[in-house]
Amino acid sequence: MDSDLRDAVGALRAVFERRKLDSSWGAASPEVIAELKKDYRVPPRYRAFLTAADPVDVETVTPVEKIRLFTSTKLREGQVGYAVGEDGNTLVTGKEGDWKKSWVVVATSSLFGDPYFLDVSKLDAEGDCPVYTGQKTEKGTWRTTLAASSFASFLQILALGMDLASGFGEAAFDEQDDGAFREAFEPRIKAFDPAAARAKHWS
Repeated sequence: MDSDLRDAVGALRAVFERRKLDSSWGAASPEVIAELKKDYRVPPRYRAFLTAADPVDVETVTPVEKIRLFTSTKLREGQVGYAVGEDGNTLVTGKEGDWKKSWVVVATSSLFGDPYFLDVSKLDAEGDCPVYTGQKTEKGTWRTTLAASSFASFLQILALGMDLASGFGEAAFDEQDDGAFREAFEPRIKAFDPAAARAKHWS
């Protein structure tokens, strides 16, 4: 792992330990990594993450959200309902507003069911790409919002949220804490990932 990714993973794992929340991490096999690279074009930094810190059972918890990261062996299953249907047929049509081939779901909201996905068509110089979240509209199209400028930044934002949540009682989902948490969270994100802060997903 490069230093940015190592710092992000370390921060996230550390906050699980501080909050005494269970999490399980592993190491994806080279064979699985090769398959994901071939089938989904997942970028180098995400592959490095799975190789060194495969999230076998990792779910972040804050007063406003719960996000479950997909382990490497569940990533293919995680595309069902987005890139492919239950029958295995593609849902990628190329039409405006439909799911895109370059979108790869890597996490999901356990509370709201919204996907968090890489856009592998926007690879940067660090071998990373932005993370978006999406909601389906009444017309059946996808409305997307930037969640983080890169996958490493996404992990850091999750760690920041988990750390901030420790000051909110049991730090579990609580609608009464929603406004106060989001107000406190926004400046932390702005200092770390201004583009994500401007997108307003977290606030």
